[in-house]
Amino acid sequence: MKEKTSFNKTVERMDFEQAARRLKPVLRPTNLIESPVFGEESGNKVWLKPENLQETGAFKIRGAYNRISKLAGSESCKGLVASSAGNHAQGVAFAAKAQGVSATIVMPKTTPLIKVEATRSYGANVVLCGDCYDDAYEEALRIMKREGSVFVHPFNDPDVIEGQGTIGFEIMKELPETECILVPVGGGGLISGIALAAKRIKPSVKIIGVEPEGAQAMRLSIEKKELSCLERVDTIAEGVAVKKPGELAFEVVKNYVDQIITVTDYEIMEASLMLIEKHKLVAESAGALPLAALRKLKGRGLNTVCVISGGNIDVLTISSIISRGLVGRGRILQFTVDLPDKPGELLRVSELLAKMDANVIKLDHNQFTSLDRLMNVKLGITVETNGHSHRKEIIEKLEDEGFKIHVE
Repeated sequence: MKEKTSFNKTVERMDFEQAARRLKPVLRPTNLIESPVFGEESGNKVWLKPENLQETGAFKIRGAYNRISKLAGSESCKGLVASSAGNHAQGVAFAAKAQGVSATIVMPKTTPLIKVEATRSYGANVVLCGDCYDDAYEEALRIMKREGSVFVHPFNDPDVIEGQGTIGFEIMKELPETECILVPVGGGGLISGIALAAKRIKPSVKIIGVEPEGAQAMRLSIEKKELSCLERVDTIAEGVAVKKPGELAFEVVKNYVDQIITVTDYEIMEASLMLIEKHKLVAESAGALPLAALRKLKGRGLNTVCVISGGNIDVLTISSIISRGLVGRGRILQFTVDLPDKPGELLRVSELLAKMDANVIKLDHNQFTSLDRLMNVKLGITVETNGHSHRKEIIEKLEDEGFKIHVE
């Protein structure tokens, strides 16, 4: 009972309206964007909350700045230390520079270069350690103990959660008729803040978390009814690749979050592609989680807000996501076909594809890839298609003409 009372007091002390005023000088406005495209996909009325447009490219600036701005001068004289997969790092670095405080950020070695360089650009000292967030976290704690620095936790901190909660405060003020908010979940700080702030204004609003299948730490914890740690994480959404949620965040999610949905990496890539094509907005994989979950909502006709949490992603990753997203949505067909090794067969395949309105974008015709050259040749083909039904028609037509097809 004592522990629950302490939790309730922590929650009650959070002042999201005051935090919003504190953050106003450093935030870019991220007004809601209505999305008829994603609305049609899900059967709901959908709005986007584009936190990818913040100064640091993500929502994390809110919690970091709120936390650091509350520090007394004597607390920060030995500097700050933080661990992050990228976005919290930039938030802390930005806030530290604004407050005139030194900061050391520990990031996993797997962090995209764009996030590492962006963090350094704000003047922070970057230390690369480990393969995931949890490894970086342990190193940051060692630095804190050795140097006496103030540790700024990315999600398990009341002031950080209060800062992130300003997103929920803004959503409900701008769109009071909001019925459902979809939020990415890693350590749980973002969804905790949003849930507390939004339900304080409108208790009936549904808060739904979204995790990748390869990093379901919060869903597992809720299912087991105790804070749980994954043995490993495996997802393209490195921003939420957390093995263990925060203790405070877990308590908030357990009491205030209505549901957690999981999505595959392929669903994330498809959603990212749609966001780029239809809204000209770029989101990192973690930021696109809510969009990937839209089709899994049980309700229909709901006023739904998707929090696009960040957009810090490198060009090579964008290229890969676009390519895989096109395949997932039936816009690209990659296959190999066995051709008899005689003149005219390549032309015959090309003519069939042309009649099917399949635009060839890549051919790999190599007689020496087959061990049985006397019998057939492997022809690799990539074509642009108009969706899954078109893909099916192309495959069936080629098979009807006697070709053996292997779809990649």
